[in-house]
Amino acid sequence: MLEGVCGGRRVMKARRVVADIMTPNPVTVSPRNAIRTAVNLMREGGFRRLPVVDRGRLVGIITDRDLRRAANSPFVVREKWYDNFILDHIEVGSCMTPNPLTTQPQMTIAEVARIMRDHKIGGLPVVADGQLVGIITETNLLDCLIKLLECSDEPG
Repeated sequence: MLEGVCGGRRVMKARRVVADIMTPNPVTVSPRNAIRTAVNLMREGGFRRLPVVDRGRLVGIITDRDLRRAANSPFVVREKWYDNFILDHIEVGSCMTPNPLTTQPQMTIAEVARIMRDHKIGGLPVVADGQLVGIITETNLLDCLIKLLECSDEPG
């Protein structure tokens, strides 16, 4: 993280990279998992997105929005059996975003923030040597910004 970087102007000049603030080894799902698995993992972990990995390779990303679309709408009142059928019989692979944009651990935080802003996405899988090594999200970026602002507010 950014501990030890504080010290007035030095913080604002520091060239930070994705690896410094990403969440390493994120929770993942398989494209063959039922969407109930993704829903449960998101709910338990407080996640809004999960990388989808097949045989060690990133093949997609599934978001809470993708899951709502798969179930048609959270606002439509249906029979409970229908909800359970959808959760148990629709696979993650059928509603994920395939081949998502990714970033690398050594990309600067400013570059990745720009990509996320320009594409209006809340998180990017971090890939190194073809392997998923982390995920960077809006929350990671906001935590970094808070730390930088707190450090720049320190006297000295």
